[in-house]
Amino acid sequence: QVQLVESGGGLVQAGGSLRLSCAASGSIRTIGSMGWYRQAPGKQRELVATITGGGITNYADSVKGRFTISSDNGKNTMYLHMNNLEPEDTAVYYCNADIMSRATLIWLNYWGQGTQVTVSS
Repeated sequence: QVQLVESGGGLVQAGGSLRLSCAASGSIRTIGSMGWYRQAPGKQRELVATITGGGITNYADSVKGRFTISSDNGKNTMYLHMNNLEPEDTAVYYCNADIMSRATLIWLNYWGQGTQVTVSS
């Protein structure tokens, strides 16, 4: 079994910062691409940022220059550093990853349970 667990969400004022973490655990042989997505009330889930196993990053235009995605392969953990937060960033943030199981050697895509980020104006 593989699990993704997010942490670090909370309430912050506009202009503030937060750091989200996503820890992968379980029967993991290899982690491929990982990413952060978010879903605001009444809206579809959208991509925030992704990072490949080789460290190549990609960002949504709305967060470029404010958010930074990174990973610590030794800890099977991904981070999202969010600076200069805006009320429009309020959403549930989800972690996503492509992971090869040690037991089956099969690649599967996994989601975390989500962590709430609320930015007050």
